[in-house]
Amino acid sequence: MLADPVIPDTPDVPAASGAGAAGAAAAAHAAELATIFAETGTLAQAIEGYRPRGAQERMAEAVAGAIERSDTVIVEAGTGTGKTFAYLVPAMLWGGKVILSTGTKNLQDQLFLRDIPTVRRALNVPVSVSLLKGRANYLCHYHLERAEAQGRLASRQDAAWLREIARFAKVTASGDKAELASVPENAPVWQLVTSTRDNCLGTECPSYKECFVMRARKEAQQADIVVVNHHLFFADVVLRDTGMAELLPAANTVIFDEAHQLPETATLFFGDSLSTSQLLEIARDTVAEGLSHARDAADWVRIAAPLERAARDLRLAFTKDNARLALSQIEADPRIGKPFFETLDALESALSEFVALLESQAERAESLEQCHRRAVELEQRLAAWRSEAKAMPQPAAPDGKQEDAQAPAAALGPDTVRWVEVFSHTVQLHRTPLSIAPIFTRQREGHPRAWVFTSATLSVKGNFTHYAAQLGLDKDKSLTLPSPFDYATQGLLYVPRDLPAPQSPQFTDAVVQTALPLIAAAGGRAFLLCTTLRAVQRASDLLYEAFAERGLELPLLVQGQASRTELLDRFRELGNAVLVGSQSFWEGVDVRGEALSLVIIDKLPFAPPDDPVLAARMEVLQKKGLSPFAVHQLPHAVITLKQGAGRLIRSETDRGVLVICDTRLVEKPYGRQIWQSLPPFKRTREAGTVIHFLESLRDGEDPVTPAADEAGDGSQPG
Repeated sequence: MLADPVIPDTPDVPAASGAGAAGAAAAAHAAELATIFAETGTLAQAIEGYRPRGAQERMAEAVAGAIERSDTVIVEAGTGTGKTFAYLVPAMLWGGKVILSTGTKNLQDQLFLRDIPTVRRALNVPVSVSLLKGRANYLCHYHLERAEAQGRLASRQDAAWLREIARFAKVTASGDKAELASVPENAPVWQLVTSTRDNCLGTECPSYKECFVMRARKEAQQADIVVVNHHLFFADVVLRDTGMAELLPAANTVIFDEAHQLPETATLFFGDSLSTSQLLEIARDTVAEGLSHARDAADWVRIAAPLERAARDLRLAFTKDNARLALSQIEADPRIGKPFFETLDALESALSEFVALLESQAERAESLEQCHRRAVELEQRLAAWRSEAKAMPQPAAPDGKQEDAQAPAAALGPDTVRWVEVFSHTVQLHRTPLSIAPIFTRQREGHPRAWVFTSATLSVKGNFTHYAAQLGLDKDKSLTLPSPFDYATQGLLYVPRDLPAPQSPQFTDAVVQTALPLIAAAGGRAFLLCTTLRAVQRASDLLYEAFAERGLELPLLVQGQASRTELLDRFRELGNAVLVGSQSFWEGVDVRGEALSLVIIDKLPFAPPDDPVLAARMEVLQKKGLSPFAVHQLPHAVITLKQGAGRLIRSETDRGVLVICDTRLVEKPYGRQIWQSLPPFKRTREAGTVIHFLESLRDGEDPVTPAADEAGDGSQPG
């Protein structure tokens, strides 16, 4: 077994002394990395504008060490470290078969289209690369033909988009819908021309040989590096439906970028859920397949109607949208509980009758048999949710068909919470594990391989206890690398005075009043990041009114007006816009240069205590004699806040102000732990200091960052 490379000044990752061949190999790798990352080294000679960073080389050494030992390493690398090159270099040289998983499709595309080709050319290594996405991203020949044949579309726009997709199908090599920019990614028509795990015909499909999904999976099996995303990775662990089932056993190295998202993504997939949308979809698909293959055998519309009605009635049992309710909450409130359980009984009965009727017709066509299998699985999920049965549906077999639906499957275990999520058009029934650590640990056992977890936000003041505990990792196999940015001169952290408490009904109004003079001083160029959608709506309404009253001719962009990508593109192009957004804008957003000089965060992002999963986890911690706030809520809030704060400074030349309108950062004992986890900005509580700084930036001057005595006492804001 090969020894660790020596990593200087990194007490969290003990460097093994090594001996003999192992030590020599580690030293050779370290020497090669030093040459590659040197000021006049391999990357500098091949990549225009490349600049060496010590933290980048140290991260590469840590990744190389994990690869050598088939071990695990957690790396928090500050913004600007260049972590993609830091893991790509050792992965390409020594990683063998590599699975690289990202949190977002944007980073997935960036790696595949830009970063990996750049490093591959620089190193001149014969590495093959494949991009693998979930099946919903690929055009399906069968469903496209069915949509064209049926011709039932909601609008003329959908019909026009369908014609464009049909033309695209004849010329595309990949079938990836991202290549067809003229049809929006969220256009409803895509649901009609792509497949799901439920409605894919697998080997029985008449277009199986031309299937874009199968082609992408075949390329992935043959590639040295496969770029996926977290949803795809974990969907496979549970469903064996993403092509990863064949990939993971062969992988020598697994790298998770944007790894701070893993606990939430893994929780989603290691749990179990059932939605009324799925029930409506199976009803719709059954009618379509019945009319296509057995039109005279049954009244297909009549067979599906009771299930559709029961599914819609379940949604109507709730009067509010965007609600998350534990089953115990529903049981305790007769106003909700009575209609909910009555409609749930009706749904269970309708689904059972639907399954029985479909079974009698299933043999008429393979597609109808598949609809029957799907309906049986949904029936089992509903029964399991209602009875707290521990059996989950079996994973799909290698040929895409369902295993014996009655066979016992992997249990969720006793530590689960049942809860309901209500959206505007659907209801989801969830069973969620309170801890994914045991499940994820089991998935990582077996074949020895390297596991790399990296992000700009994984620790609380360099402590990885919270993150590691969520995934069952060893917190001591970790490394913190600072950003190369000079935060003390590039920006300010401002905590306003005299704001109401965050729970006050007047809080959002006060935030907007505080933000207005700052936005005016900056000439727009601002993000206002809120912790709730309700705050987004209130803040944007107030800003519209205030801009009109004050004559501020600044473009206002609001989450929900368009897709996130479109809003960000417009923000960059306009150069003086104000963008108001919630959680989706806190991370994965990269706006460099003068377009963004001011980031305002309304409050510390503590998860709502009435969240069903959080409440259950807190109860478990309390029973263990631990503080739920200290062990779970505070670390989670710190990591989320670091993501939001990270939107401000994205390059060595960026300048700006981070405003946190939550006085708990100063007034509560835990505030110090929070702001000490943020980038080391100079700090102030004086509005005049901030306005002067922003006006200097707006006018193209080089603002003077306030001295420590102006910014505060040198230890905390204020």
